[in-house]
Amino acid sequence: MTKIELEFLFNCSDRILYNRLSTASGLGEWFADDVKVEANIFTFIWEGVEEQAVLLGKKNLCYAKFKWLDSEPDTYFEFMIQTHDITNAISLIITDFTEDDEKQENIELWETQINNLKHLLGA
Repeated sequence: MTKIELEFLFNCSDRILYNRLSTASGLGEWFADDVKVEANIFTFIWEGVEEQAVLLGKKNLCYAKFKWLDSEPDTYFEFMIQTHDITNAISLIITDFTEDDEKQENIELWETQINNLKHLLGA
């Protein structure tokens, strides 16, 4: 497995962005067709197919970290929000893990998803 980190700039408040990254309703607006949550288990639904992830941790306005239930040990995906001190620009840093031969495809998928999120937020 290869760890990837992607950074995307946003023109919106960290509070608005964090809500779209850490809640079932927020993730259901851009990441999946629908998202349900029970306890710390998020069920993501794409075209009728369900995938489940456990919420490993989150910190208000900072990050949300998930692990797919069927994924390899020591893998996760994380959304981290950073505010740049000088410019106050907001960056979203995504950490994910992928098979070596699927790296480019995974990066393109994240870019598409983030473009959907930016469109939703007008950012």
